[in-house]
Amino acid sequence: MVIGVIRMPIFPSSFSRLINSLPAHHWPLIMSIATLEQLAAAVKEFGRERDWHQYHDPKNLTAALIVEAAELLEPFQWLTPEESLNLPEARREAVRQEMADVLIYLVSLANCLDIDLLRAAEDKLAINAAKYPVEKARGSCAKSSEL
Repeated sequence: MVIGVIRMPIFPSSFSRLINSLPAHHWPLIMSIATLEQLAAAVKEFGRERDWHQYHDPKNLTAALIVEAAELLEPFQWLTPEESLNLPEARREAVRQEMADVLIYLVSLANCLDIDLLRAAEDKLAINAAKYPVEKARGSCAKSSEL
């Protein structure tokens, strides 16, 4: 039985600490996730193994996504723009973990609603390109209706 899926982090020593802190029967399957499709399958399997699909409806997943997005903001609270670009390693790792939580919930929501995130993003970029033509929007933070 697969317990979970994890990709080796940038810092191998943190990976070793994680693995060594778990009882052997909880060691996750180690695999590299290289595409959004693979991530979606891994997230779906992770929830299926835990029988969490019963809680994964669009409302609950969206609420969880918003909570995680708020947690992503926390490490940046009260920092200057310069400080936010130069985070200490521990804070950067906290941001990395929260970004992963946001991505996982977004992928879970897409799984639930059968939405292809890559196509949705591609479509949205095309819509935004029409709303914000380069010649009008370059260097401006104005809304499209104000351009």
